[in-house]
Amino acid sequence: MNKLETHSFEETVEAGLKLGNILKPGDVIWLSGDLGTGKTALTNGIAKALGIDAYITSPTFNLVNEYEGIMPLYHFDVYRIADPDEMFDIGFDEYLNNGGVTVIEWGEQIAEILPSDIIRVTIEKNLQKGLDVREITIEFMGSRYSDYRI
Repeated sequence: MNKLETHSFEETVEAGLKLGNILKPGDVIWLSGDLGTGKTALTNGIAKALGIDAYITSPTFNLVNEYEGIMPLYHFDVYRIADPDEMFDIGFDEYLNNGGVTVIEWGEQIAEILPSDIIRVTIEKNLQKGLDVREITIEFMGSRYSDYRI
């Protein structure tokens, strides 16, 4: 488990860049955190590491945004999913097996269908330290990630 502390939007993007630099095709990242904690900022850093120049926005109403870079980035926001089975209607399993990196905001909404080998990132505000302070916990879960370190 890795723990990082960031003090600005830019530092949260940098944390995502560090994570993005170690990712390989097929990796799946589950992002958890309250609204406004920096899940999309972290995803911007991951995208930057994958050679994606676009500004990443949360796909809240689209469910998934696709970006092309060194490898594809599939960015999901499943906040509004009522039933995890809805994910299969949009070909979720195909995204997972398409040789890209999959980032899932609000992964707890679909935890039962997520792979057991996953990178779980939890972002929390620490208001005692300041309005912009984020505590980021990165857990590499499963044998696929046994050699991953930040």
